[in-house]
Amino acid sequence: MQYLNPELEEKEADGLPSLALAHIGDAVFELMTRTMLSSRGKETANKLHKAAVKLVAAPAQAKAAEKLAPHLTEEELGVYKRGRNAKVNSVPKAASVKEYHEATGLEALFGWLYLRGERERLEELFRMAVEED
Repeated sequence: MQYLNPELEEKEADGLPSLALAHIGDAVFELMTRTMLSSRGKETANKLHKAAVKLVAAPAQAKAAEKLAPHLTEEELGVYKRGRNAKVNSVPKAASVKEYHEATGLEALFGWLYLRGERERLEELFRMAVEED
């Protein structure tokens, strides 16, 4: 298996627990966010960190999930809902339970797409998620 560029078989990716998908999806979403912010030009590390935190926090990811929902395929929506409905043990203070669950669903979707090697779809959804209204 290639760890930086995995391409799991459909059954393998579908068989992973939702929170495992969210775990990797959290990192994928953050890496994409950091890449986007860093590529915009020279900023201090502190400014980049603050901007990234705003975009990867559960409330922002919940809004992103709402924006993406109408554009998801049936299969993608199923993965999102599985992640959203996963039992979590704690919720950060800065997010409501609903926001945290929606963010977990988004992360599960991003993890699932990443593990399946669907880079173009990840790029498409990420752009939709972060573009201004």
